[in-house]
Amino acid sequence: MHKTEDKVFYRNYKWTYPKIVRGKGVYLYEDNGKEYLDACSGAVSANLGHGNEEIAEVLFNQAKTLAFTHLSMFTTNPIIELAQKVIDFSGNKYAGVYFVSGGSEAADTAIKLARQYYLERDKVTSKHKIISRWRSFHGNTIGAMSLSGKTGLRRKYDPLLLDFPHIEPCYCYRCPFESIYPECKVKCALELEKVINRVGAENIAGFIVEPIVGSSLSAAYPPAEYFKIIREICDRYDILLIFDEVMSGFGRSGKNFAMDYWGVVPDLTMIAKGIGGCYSPLGGVMVTERILETFKKGSGKFVHGYTCAGNPLSCAVGSKVIDIIVRDRLVENSFNLGQYLIEMLKELAAQSNIIGDVRGKGLLLGLEFVQDKKTKEPFPVEKKVHELIKILGLQNGIVLYTGDGLIQGNQGDHTLIGPPLNISKKEINILLERLKATIKKAEEMLL
Repeated sequence: MHKTEDKVFYRNYKWTYPKIVRGKGVYLYEDNGKEYLDACSGAVSANLGHGNEEIAEVLFNQAKTLAFTHLSMFTTNPIIELAQKVIDFSGNKYAGVYFVSGGSEAADTAIKLARQYYLERDKVTSKHKIISRWRSFHGNTIGAMSLSGKTGLRRKYDPLLLDFPHIEPCYCYRCPFESIYPECKVKCALELEKVINRVGAENIAGFIVEPIVGSSLSAAYPPAEYFKIIREICDRYDILLIFDEVMSGFGRSGKNFAMDYWGVVPDLTMIAKGIGGCYSPLGGVMVTERILETFKKGSGKFVHGYTCAGNPLSCAVGSKVIDIIVRDRLVENSFNLGQYLIEMLKELAAQSNIIGDVRGKGLLLGLEFVQDKKTKEPFPVEKKVHELIKILGLQNGIVLYTGDGLIQGNQGDHTLIGPPLNISKKEINILLERLKATIKKAEEMLL
């Protein structure tokens, strides 16, 4: 364990950090030799695991050839090649990709794209607000946090945030409207129209949504008709539909992109995490033909940019990551092993007294912990169950992405399960063994 006595400004001085010195495949290794199975791919982002020698070779070769140029003046082969591969991977649903360095930058880029799109189209417009959902997470910049609906993260910075409206999420386990599907008639989707009318469609540029919610709702996803209703409302009120596939994209959900489950094509789609596998910072926003042509026919300039956006080093890595995902059929592996894993997690939940819900798709799965399975009563906040389970997981050699704040911003404990997409069934079974031991110990301590 590493004491926080060095000169790094750490995120949490109440935490004792294990010092990781090596990673290989789905495993991480501490400086004392302890092995951890990375059941959450870091932050559900290291989709090809750790220590991939093919990617290391690409990094080395590209770094010694050309590591950086600035996109305001130059283009390079790596960015051109990666853009084409991303478009192909999307099933040719999109016409262009604006590359950035990560998910938060992608969120800010989407905000600006939506705003400038209407300026390019109409010359004068009041459209500037982006509607999002409560219990969502879109990043940590001021713009991205203004979109995010994770109240625990917003509170300290609330005076700085943009005045963006939010609607209730699709959260069937704890329906915000105290209803059940299908009797609910998907009120969570219909609420979008109410907020549009309250704020005024003339002021709204876009609606942003995670198709499968990541760290703030641990893999909750909507019923079949949800996004078709959302798409129709956005089209009727001339509002751009923006998907945040930073976590769910590039095979994580068991599809190339999670949008493929619902048969809708958003106008803008944010990408990051899995596109670079965390071997180099990389993200972007995919845009449809309509968006791209509006910019080309208008001023021709998107007033935006980042120093390292589209750098050839990161783009070469992203290109290789996509090649490996396609070559090794990792989307199929995510779907098939995801089905196996969720069935095993449901069996674990049936035997457990604290797992209230199991949800998700592909290898983007979540568990919600409760004090009473019949009433769905959460554990008291002061018990910090999510932190307990994270600590017990590390003791049992498994890394879990735990969180809280499902209910009223501070109650409700949960964890994501999202191992690397190239995990094997044998390794899935090891994951399950270590998770079972963790849950069993938590139950002994809590009940």
